[in-house]
Amino acid sequence: MSIAIAIDGPAGAGKSSLSKEVARELSFIYVDTGALYRTIGLAASRKGISMDDKDGIVSLLDEIEVKLAFNDEGTQIVLLNGEDVSGYIRTPQASMYASAVSAIPEVRAFLLDLQRNMAKNDNVIMDGRDIGTVVLPNAKIKIFLTASAEKRAMRRYKENIEKGIDVSYEDVLKDVNERDYNDSHRAIAPLKPAEDSITVDTSDYDFEGSKNLLLKVIRERM
Repeated sequence: MSIAIAIDGPAGAGKSSLSKEVARELSFIYVDTGALYRTIGLAASRKGISMDDKDGIVSLLDEIEVKLAFNDEGTQIVLLNGEDVSGYIRTPQASMYASAVSAIPEVRAFLLDLQRNMAKNDNVIMDGRDIGTVVLPNAKIKIFLTASAEKRAMRRYKENIEKGIDVSYEDVLKDVNERDYNDSHRAIAPLKPAEDSITVDTSDYDFEGSKNLLLKVIRERM
């Protein structure tokens, strides 16, 4: 029987990077649900559809196909109508679009079956905002991964600088706080810990320490 591990938490908590490494250590398949929402946001952005234009975004769903796949190097990529858009969905604009489109019920329904089917036959680690509460409510292990807004903003700021993205720490912190508010106050599947989840706070840990902490929590419950 397959094992599903659900990892939820706010933007910038390191869910994607940590989940990817933990999945590799455990030989699980990593499912980056945030990339799926970012991809729909990218499609809307490319069409010139505003983040506030719910009807425009919903109408776009009939025109797009989103898939997670693996390239020749074994790295997971996300495909938009067959195009590898992995390099285009990690910008601040993509983050804001992802937050906006993820609050639309039709978008969530569009991606729900895709996410659940991935967990039916394989051992998976899936991260997002509502994996333990909505997508995989019966997951064997549920974790709420978090860190202070200041720590998360600093991590994201450093990532952007390393990628050559010109942005200030203050602007990144503002975006983090704004996204936290939007994600936790939306009407559909708001960000919150599942009742049976374990909270893991990585504010005082570097990446390696956070990974080891996460592995320890998971292994104790497997």
